[in-house]
Amino acid sequence: MEPDRTDAMACRDSLPPLAVPAPADDHPYIQQHSADFRRAVLALFMAGFATFGVLYCVQPLLPGFSNHFGISAGNSALALSASTGVLAVAMLVAGIVSDRVGRRPVMVASLLSSALLTLATALTDDWSTVLVLRALLGVSLSGVPAVAMTWLVEEMDSRALGLAMGLYIGGNAVGGMSGRLIAGVVADHWGWRAGIAAVGVIALLATVALWTQLPASRHFRAKRAEPAQLPARFAGLFRDAALPWLFACGFLLLGVFVTLYNYLGYHLLAPPYGLSQTVVGLIFTVYLVGSVSSAWMGQLANRMGRGPVLALSFGLVLAGIVLLAMPWLPAMAMGIALATFGFFGGHSVASSWVGVRAGAVRAEASALYLFSYYLGSSVLGVVGGVFYTHWGWAGVCVFCLVLTLAGVGAAWRLWRRLEREAGLVLVEVKG
Repeated sequence: MEPDRTDAMACRDSLPPLAVPAPADDHPYIQQHSADFRRAVLALFMAGFATFGVLYCVQPLLPGFSNHFGISAGNSALALSASTGVLAVAMLVAGIVSDRVGRRPVMVASLLSSALLTLATALTDDWSTVLVLRALLGVSLSGVPAVAMTWLVEEMDSRALGLAMGLYIGGNAVGGMSGRLIAGVVADHWGWRAGIAAVGVIALLATVALWTQLPASRHFRAKRAEPAQLPARFAGLFRDAALPWLFACGFLLLGVFVTLYNYLGYHLLAPPYGLSQTVVGLIFTVYLVGSVSSAWMGQLANRMGRGPVLALSFGLVLAGIVLLAMPWLPAMAMGIALATFGFFGGHSVASSWVGVRAGAVRAEASALYLFSYYLGSSVLGVVGGVFYTHWGWAGVCVFCLVLTLAGVGAAWRLWRRLEREAGLVLVEVKG
């Protein structure tokens, strides 16, 4: 039977099995259900929880910053954008540092310094100092997300890797939600300083868990850092037909998502809604939708292809923005849930597609995708504040609507381009 066009696309889109070398007798890989597996999963779950908790804990506090420091919404959003912007750059080199000095020391130092910087932020009363501390936080945080997955691949048995990776990513999602929720609820009762300090204390406890519970590396081999080669390796990725479009999709996905959450709090705290900081903080529980979305959309992509599912994800975000623009709380609740579902689904599809497409340069491609992803949060999150200052919530919705339409266009173009590639592959197979 001759392969048809769909077969060629499925072959192009399929996820290759993860190749893990066979363990040496004297250095066994960590097996599922073992004590080391439980220790490692606990340590990295807590590390992911704390990392994304301290990164995003300021998001529900942006209106409080505006009131306390007398600054605009856009200026207040710099508290998050300063961290994500620096994080985007720092993650490009954090992996190189860990190649030289080891995975575990980099992660422990990263989390400890992040906890201390978060506590220092809670003690300052100068806005410029807050921004400097948040920028330094971006540098310090980069050591966990850039290194944790590499540690898992190096140390876990292939049969245990899937579950371990899933639990680590789950810690990231739960931490992002909980950091926002804890900071928002505590700030409603004791002020924004207490909200940030509470998350900082949790990060200190997570550092202790990482230090005491993460097993020692058995398969790490130090490598010489060669940063001078990075520009040429990164430049080569932009000659691929698909990867630049996937980087653009990551930039737009997180940019739109963070912008919506940055200014939704301002909108709901103001008349005619006048909701409390606690209620606004509870909005972040909709992150639980993302846990379902990531898995479900990933399975859907396996059946339908990544191109159409990525376009569908942007379409769901688009529908969510339309509902968020309506002056009716139930419609807005459904809108933020739809936008969140679409964002997590799109990020899951795009990030996995980058790894599949890049092949042997998967590490560099993933680093560049994450760079684009966090850069979108930093740049678009601040620009959205300009729209909020001049045109209110309606301006934010229009801004995000235009960006999401651009994302639909990028996903559609990517889909059609790879269809043409698959057609050429089919012709070669038939020939």
